[in-house]
Amino acid sequence: LLILADEPTANLDSENSHQILELMQKLNQEYKAAVVFSTHDEKVTRYIRREVRLEDGRISWDKRSDAKEIET
Repeated sequence: LLILADEPTANLDSENSHQILELMQKLNQEYKAAVVFSTHDEKVTRYIRREVRLEDGRISWDKRSDAKEIET
C-alpha cells in the first residue's frame, strides 16, 4: 500500500492536522503502508522515520530517525 499526499496538513487547524498525522501513522504501522507526503510544516517532521528534501530537483537531505508516537 502506497499513500501519496501533497501537503495533507496545509490549511488545517492543529486538531485536524493531528488527526491526519495520526491516521497516516496508524496506516503505516497496521498495514505497513508507505506514506509519502510533501509539507512545509517543520512540526510534522517530528513524526516521520525518514526525511528526504528536494531542492532544484535534487536530493539535498536524506535523514533517518526514530519517529515519535502521535499522542491521542
